[in-house]
Amino acid sequence: MSRSVGGGWWWSRKTLVGLGLGQLVSLLVTATGFASSELSRRGINVPTSQSLLNYVLLGVVYGSILLYRRKPLQMKWYYYLVLGLVDVEANYLVVKAYQYTSLTSVMLLDCWAIPAVIFLTWMFLKTNYRFRKYSGVAICVAGLVLVVFSDVHAGDRAGGTSPVKGDILVIAGATLYAISNVSEEFLVKVGDRVELMGMLGLFGAIISACQISIFERNEIESIQWSVGAVVPFIGFAVAMFMFYSIVPILLKISGSTMLNLSLLTSDMWAILIRVFAYHEKVDWMYYVAFGAVAIGLVIYSGDSNSDDDKRGQVAEATDVEGKLPDEEAAVHSKCKGAASSGIRKFDDGKTPLTVRPNEPLAQT
Repeated sequence: MSRSVGGGWWWSRKTLVGLGLGQLVSLLVTATGFASSELSRRGINVPTSQSLLNYVLLGVVYGSILLYRRKPLQMKWYYYLVLGLVDVEANYLVVKAYQYTSLTSVMLLDCWAIPAVIFLTWMFLKTNYRFRKYSGVAICVAGLVLVVFSDVHAGDRAGGTSPVKGDILVIAGATLYAISNVSEEFLVKVGDRVELMGMLGLFGAIISACQISIFERNEIESIQWSVGAVVPFIGFAVAMFMFYSIVPILLKISGSTMLNLSLLTSDMWAILIRVFAYHEKVDWMYYVAFGAVAIGLVIYSGDSNSDDDKRGQVAEATDVEGKLPDEEAAVHSKCKGAASSGIRKFDDGKTPLTVRPNEPLAQT
């Protein structure tokens, strides 16, 4: 892992940076969980409205840079419109699913985003995965399954009012997250990161505003705004803005699969914060799960010396010629997050709470 094609330390630095950025975005997702928890505790459940401020920040900051450059867009504007629609609706579908199905089902079905990302990157970005990478993915998912079993063991499980409908919504949302991640990976590698963030912010804000006017107008009007409500609302938006800003860098370095695997650890970070900050007890399976996810990430990212990755390194140096190689350094693309990214669980010590970067607190 410490050798590169040229015998230097490039691959080692790249691997460490990818792991570090992955855990940074994971912690940011955890931070959005705490902010959403506080908003939910105050009876504020407006996920699309929370996302709106993040999109506005992206549009203002990166849009200003685009205007200053005064250069034409590298990609067609309608690509960003479609991406913004997918990004917004992925969050909405998964949040909606919590009304119908259980936390356990949501967590398990959300793992669908990982194989979906692998398939999409293989199909459209021509990414080549070796057996070692598949092993790392399997270990990461196994760690998350342990968390689910821990919840069941602790009795934190609810059936939901319409499990089939909820499960369909989760699968649809996870699929949209995968499409968003892979699309952003492609756009950031063949296009420009600033352009991607600026245009995603613009169209995401427009779509969110339209959706708010239809679905959340009454909820917004009923909110009793105070300092205690404004601070977590703004904190959520700032954390999401940082998340969206860092994700393209991680995507360009390590790809969308590594992003989704890294986001699995946000569940574990929430547990550790609960233990050390609030001195609460958790099931022993959480520690085993955290170790499994960490080992899986190291195995996945440590496969940097494979022949496929070496081809990716050579192609990265010549990507201006339009070549599309491997996961670590190939197609010039990008993703979201959401977060993107998968569903992030947050515990208050009594009732498990599930939070996605762009969603309100879901409680079962």
